[in-house]
Amino acid sequence: MRVRATACLVAILLAPPLAAQDTGMGVTSTGVPSMGVPSTGVPSMARHYMARMDEDGDARISLAEYQDWMGYAFAQMDRNGDGVLSPAEQPGGRGAAITREAHRALLAARFHRQDANRDGFLDARELAAPPR
Repeated sequence: MRVRATACLVAILLAPPLAAQDTGMGVTSTGVPSMGVPSTGVPSMARHYMARMDEDGDARISLAEYQDWMGYAFAQMDRNGDGVLSPAEQPGGRGAAITREAHRALLAARFHRQDANRDGFLDARELAAPPR
């Protein structure tokens, strides 16, 4: 349960500005490249996330890229840097401790559920799809 709350916090902390819209010229209104992802049928927020998460610029998100991006909030909350979110470091200040490894395993499970075509990557449509 506490891991789920942490995941929700991650989504809230990392949400792009709602004003980011596709300009139709390969960039969003915030100046972030759309990474060559076709604008037809793909929400601009998904293209925005793709541009920010896609470290190698291949227009798809690998498991490692997903975990690294989504792990940002974990690192921010882990004030003492020990790789464990103690209850005091979590929202609400209570619950079971969460290790970085457990958090990355949760993210891996979520990634694999979203990977609809089972190719080992998330494209913009899979990233934009409702959680599975």
